[in-house]
Amino acid sequence: MPRNAVDDNERMNLRVRPEVKARLIRAAALRNTDLTNFVTQSALREAEAVIHEAEVVTVSERDFTRVMELLENPPAPNARLRAAARALPKSI
Repeated sequence: MPRNAVDDNERMNLRVRPEVKARLIRAAALRNTDLTNFVTQSALREAEAVIHEAEVVTVSERDFTRVMELLENPPAPNARLRAAARALPKSI
């Protein structure tokens, strides 16, 4: 399970090798922006991709239709489902 990302500080410190920093500075200059903006925008693009991959489920048209059909017309509970329901703690 992912950890909660909580940080109340607006600063972020990164340690990178000098050659890495030099490449980032060069790339930022080629984009006519500063290093902070370049790194932030690049990291945000990657973050959005990671979040999208973790939170969005893509299914085929056939699978979507099947899921919708099961939601609209669920099958009758079988013996195992009824037993599982009986095993649940009683709510107050």
